[in-house]
Amino acid sequence: MKKIFAIMLIALTAIFTGCGGDNAGGDNKKLSVMLGSNVVSLDSAQATDLVSFEVIADCIDGLMQLDSKGKAIFALAEKVDVAEDGKTFTFHLRDAKWSNGDDVTAEDFVFAWRRHCQSANEYAYIFGDTVACIKNADAVIKKEMTPENLGVTATDSKTLVVELNAPVPFFLSLMAFPTFYPINEKFYNSLENGSYGTSPETFLSNGAFMLAEYLPGTANIQLKKNDSYWNAAQVSLDGFQYQVVSSSDNALTSFKNGTLNLVSIGGNQVQHVQSDAELSKNLQIHPTALLQYLSFNQDAKNHHGGALANKNLRLAISNVIDRESLVNNFVANGSLATYTAVPINFAPNFETGKFFAEDQKQFADVVSFDVEKARTFFETAKVEIGKTNFDLNIIYANDSGDTVVKVAQAIKSQVEENLPGVTITLQPMPKAEYLSNITSNNYDLALTNWAPDYNDPMSFFTLWTTEGCEISEHWSNADYDKIISDCTTGALAYDYNARWAAMYDAEKILLDNAVIAPLYTNASANLISSNVTGIEFHSVALERVFKNAKVQ
Repeated sequence: MKKIFAIMLIALTAIFTGCGGDNAGGDNKKLSVMLGSNVVSLDSAQATDLVSFEVIADCIDGLMQLDSKGKAIFALAEKVDVAEDGKTFTFHLRDAKWSNGDDVTAEDFVFAWRRHCQSANEYAYIFGDTVACIKNADAVIKKEMTPENLGVTATDSKTLVVELNAPVPFFLSLMAFPTFYPINEKFYNSLENGSYGTSPETFLSNGAFMLAEYLPGTANIQLKKNDSYWNAAQVSLDGFQYQVVSSSDNALTSFKNGTLNLVSIGGNQVQHVQSDAELSKNLQIHPTALLQYLSFNQDAKNHHGGALANKNLRLAISNVIDRESLVNNFVANGSLATYTAVPINFAPNFETGKFFAEDQKQFADVVSFDVEKARTFFETAKVEIGKTNFDLNIIYANDSGDTVVKVAQAIKSQVEENLPGVTITLQPMPKAEYLSNITSNNYDLALTNWAPDYNDPMSFFTLWTTEGCEISEHWSNADYDKIISDCTTGALAYDYNARWAAMYDAEKILLDNAVIAPLYTNASANLISSNVTGIEFHSVALERVFKNAKVQ
């Protein structure tokens, strides 16, 4: 999920180049990149958003990294031994340095992982049995065990042993995710409490770049090449800058004026670019696995006495949303209408190669655009609830670009037009306030999204377990929980095909109960200067990687 703070980017004296940002950075050819929102935190135990993860990954390497095709390859690890039962991974670290000259050690990973689990922040769940299955992680997170019991051990400074409760087929790719990155314990403990990652002086790099200028909440971040990086010889850029942009219109203008080399644009701007023969040469559409969906707060203590705890009311709302209209008329950037709880073109089956959500009609009986059916659900809901009128709110982060505003307005119009008696009040707010409302249970519906942390459907399905994470719909289902448990640490974890089939069963429970209303799988429309090459775009874990980027 992303947020954008408004800022004026374009100097009145900027020169229109017509070739799309080739002058960005002037003679030194520094890369200048649009950032879709402000960084929330550079502390890997606090970060939960794509932007923060991206900047952390610019500066820190983990055990593994992703290649240009999204495959996990070695980073700080140069070799790994995997036990026959798939439950023990022994990583052998390469020689690498932190930017203060300290060696990167196995102890740095032990410290970081123990700290994450002990802090029990939003992303701590990823260490537990719904995802990584690291031994005793759940018990540490719940304070039932001390961090020393976590299944991660440094047998020496270059050897890291990780014990799992069950085999995890995507474990190595998971190690490319920033939550699993190391932190220098000595450096961290030398800082004032809460100051880690708040300035270049309070943040260490072991990756391709390091912070040159950064202040939390500001719209500009300067990075410079880390000369002590273990793979520095392969890094072409001397550095680059991020700039937060307030709207797609400003992004397009910034690109035309040469202020930025890389910008993301919305539907209206895509149409403008496609009509311009020269500018269209700079347009690239990249598929993502980011699912946009509507969350229903089912807490019985919520608005209208918990009206959204009623399944039929949720089904009614979901089935009056015209998803094709949303993507064609309001998003308009190549995004795909989606009728499943897992995004399209994501998580291929290892054996068949078919994407998990390839069949978009499999749940058409409960997720569709069918006004007549929706009204039937609605009439049933009114009888069950004992009310005929509902005034509900939709909250969303209005600093996340202009597309989210248009989508929220369209949903309001569609629901009110097709379900007489339902009134939708739009409540736009900054992302920080949005997240606060989510966690404090102060919302009816929330327009939100989720990007997968690893290339497996479970990256989505774990969101809706009773133990869940971050965005809580206040829904609990024992059958659903059991399937997810069986697929992670139970017998199904050892049977790939049975696990795959069981995840469809879990998805059916989820959508039959309208826990969410899936909307669309997002695409990313980007303008990239013709003199820039090597930027990598991924659908999993990290959206963009700049290690191999070059400015000619």
